[in-house]
Amino acid sequence: MHARRVSTPSRASTTPRAAIRAPRRWSALVRSIAEVGTILVAIPTLLLWCSVPNTAPLATENPTSTAFIDLRREQAADAGKPFTLAFEWRPLGKISRYLRAAVVYAEDWRFYEHDGVDWDAIEKAIDANISKGSLAIGGSTITQQLAKNLYLSPSRSFVRKIREMLIAFSLEDHLSKQRILEIYLNVVEWGDGVFGAEAAAQKWFHHSAQSLSPAEAVRLAIALPNPFERAPNVTSKLLTKKAVRLIRLLRLQGLIDKSQERVALDAVGAPKTPVLEKTRSLADIAEDEGGDEPNAPPASVTRPQDTTPPGPSAIDAAMPTEPTTPEPTPEPTTEPTTEPTTEPNTETTTKPTSEPTTAPKPTIDPAGGATAPY
Repeated sequence: MHARRVSTPSRASTTPRAAIRAPRRWSALVRSIAEVGTILVAIPTLLLWCSVPNTAPLATENPTSTAFIDLRREQAADAGKPFTLAFEWRPLGKISRYLRAAVVYAEDWRFYEHDGVDWDAIEKAIDANISKGSLAIGGSTITQQLAKNLYLSPSRSFVRKIREMLIAFSLEDHLSKQRILEIYLNVVEWGDGVFGAEAAAQKWFHHSAQSLSPAEAVRLAIALPNPFERAPNVTSKLLTKKAVRLIRLLRLQGLIDKSQERVALDAVGAPKTPVLEKTRSLADIAEDEGGDEPNAPPASVTRPQDTTPPGPSAIDAAMPTEPTTPEPTPEPTTEPTTEPTTEPNTETTTKPTSEPTTAPKPTIDPAGGATAPY
């Protein structure tokens, strides 16, 4: 009787099955981790996106209050102090062109180029913060600062920064650059209960925002974004250097002439600083006058200087912007317009010159490239 042979699986036949089962277990684990990670990222992102307010109405409606105004009112109530609000809306054409330009130069040089967030400025801000070991420089654009003023708080956190960026993108989607600048200049904080350019001009210089001089505009611009420590009545070597830099930029871009530059330098406390006599680059001015902000002008932009007062087109030239519909140019006051009449004596009238309420189309800078109005 033959013994029954029992076959046992060889080691070689079992190894492939174990080798197949192990990768399958690992791949299933990786898929599970990826799914959980996606959910953990997607849910907060969705919540952040849903928290973005509807900014579309701002294209035609002026805000009646802001998050910062509400916060200052609450802080005053908690401290048992009265809160007096100075907040008067003015259209962009009723705000000094010097202030419009100075704020852009000081806060966001590439305002007309970015889509709400200036990634280069953020990179520079991160490098500066690492080197200084602080969070003193944020690299926020004017659009981001508007988002913060309208809807957020001055507190610093990563989540608030993300919300600020998302709101900035929404503002850029629904509003023109000129509209964003108009709202910003009307709601930004310039002192205790002082919000907007008109209230700031009345508070610090006792006249309208439309009649601000170059020096006054520069002093208001350097007060941002900390109007309490850098108020227009505060003087220091650092603030004077910043003021001189902005005056240089106004001259370099043709918004003021040589005599206006001299008057402005004297007014900001720099009587010994000479006026520009030759072509300078914006990088030279930024370096010489302490322009170390993340939004400082690039080194590639230059403009030749002259000693003649700038004409109407040069006064409005500044930065690249989107084309807008120009208003008719006022006729010179030296050439009166005669209205037709049947009487023997003709009546002569002169059209008054006035500042256009909307910006003209971009012109061409003599140094090359498009220029835009303020």
